[in-house]
Amino acid sequence: MEKIIDESKQGERIVLAENPKNTRKLYIESYGCQMNFADSEVVASILAKEGFNTTDRLEEADLVLVNTCSIRDKAEQTVRKRLEKYNAVKRHNPKMKVGVLGCMAERLKSKFLEEEKIVDMVVGPDAYKDLPNLLQEIDEGRNAVNVILSKEETYGDISPVRLNTNGINALVSITRGCDNMCTFCVVPFTRGRERSRDPQSILEEIQELVDKNYKEVTLLGQNVDSYLWYGGGLKKDFDKASEMQKATAVDFAKLLDMVAIKFPKLRLRFSTSNPQDMHENVLRMVAKHQNICNYIHLPVQSGSDRILKEMNRLHTREEYFRLIDKIREIIPDCGISQDMIAGFPTETEEDHQDTLSLMRYVKYDFGYMFSYSERPGTMAARKMEDDVPEPVKKRRLAEIIALQLEHSAYRTKAQLNKVKEVLVEGTSKKSDGHWKGRTSENTVVVFPKENYQPGDFVNVKILDCTSATLIGEPVGFSENN
Repeated sequence: MEKIIDESKQGERIVLAENPKNTRKLYIESYGCQMNFADSEVVASILAKEGFNTTDRLEEADLVLVNTCSIRDKAEQTVRKRLEKYNAVKRHNPKMKVGVLGCMAERLKSKFLEEEKIVDMVVGPDAYKDLPNLLQEIDEGRNAVNVILSKEETYGDISPVRLNTNGINALVSITRGCDNMCTFCVVPFTRGRERSRDPQSILEEIQELVDKNYKEVTLLGQNVDSYLWYGGGLKKDFDKASEMQKATAVDFAKLLDMVAIKFPKLRLRFSTSNPQDMHENVLRMVAKHQNICNYIHLPVQSGSDRILKEMNRLHTREEYFRLIDKIREIIPDCGISQDMIAGFPTETEEDHQDTLSLMRYVKYDFGYMFSYSERPGTMAARKMEDDVPEPVKKRRLAEIIALQLEHSAYRTKAQLNKVKEVLVEGTSKKSDGHWKGRTSENTVVVFPKENYQPGDFVNVKILDCTSATLIGEPVGFSENN
């Protein structure tokens, strides 16, 4: 659950400009978090060199890939329905090959390939460079599988094709895997141990984006605050590094500083942060650089110390409060969002009330809230009974959402009559005459188009708001243009 899942993007696919030399068609859909969408860009880049152009017409595809998520049962059920659709089309186009990528791959490889026989290829998140070999296998009529988790792979040498993009915002992965064994989460089992990417390759990828006139980059990882580059290798092996490696190591604060200094006109965001790993030096870097956005996604999952311990979260309620206080002190206008789970095993009404009281203390700008669903392979599934009745989960989740809506309205109302810098991202969904964009604090703003264009930084005076959106009028270009 430590991953932001944007429901509006689920199943998204796009057609890129065709390479006339390529003769085969690739149809790729992505589900889950930002990391999966970034991985799909890596896959598209690899397959472009193998003769594939992308298509959004399933019926004409030679290869159909679905990049999957195991974080919630709903995501898995959606993928299964899509696989049924693919196979219905495949009956009319026997040459079509179907593959599953990502987090469901390792866990369900035998079921997909051998028991249900619904796919030709299963590829784990660390095996995308093996796609040319796997394609040869399925072209020769054999099923293909590679779900081996790597201790080194970061795809730092792959320049991703930008899918699902407006040409303004881009995702840049800086870590892969995760060492935090939260009992509700499958990520350590599906994506492996944590390793960080060479900062030079990160800077080179961002330079390519700047050269293409991108205006905002999000540095992405399961837990960005624990980024640590010391020449390669797992985060957990840092204590075995040489004195020289330790002395020249780059942590997340240093990486932020490097990127912000090198690209002063580029807006920078990062996600996701873990409370146990977010240190004051990172906050100081956000405060130091005008181009690092004043926004932190800081999942807490529960406000109860007892439940946090059951979840194997390595922070307490009081430690979380202290971190929030430190953020407010160093970055006074910082936008903060949350992840919250309702109905974790053994959660009592008192635990639930602790969650609500924590929310009242923080008053988050917005959040990602779910009722607990047992995920096979996690420690919670193996060792804990899912004992909170479904109606109780739904009622508690509804109370969490209602309180968050109240706090979101409180945060947006506080912006009235202020002038905010907005990066224009595209046309508003509700009005062709209005642009939409986001503030540094990650709040959506809509305003009349006038003569502004996507990619412009515009100062907007906020005149009205809803619980989620600011409404204003432009007062001119910001200094960032």
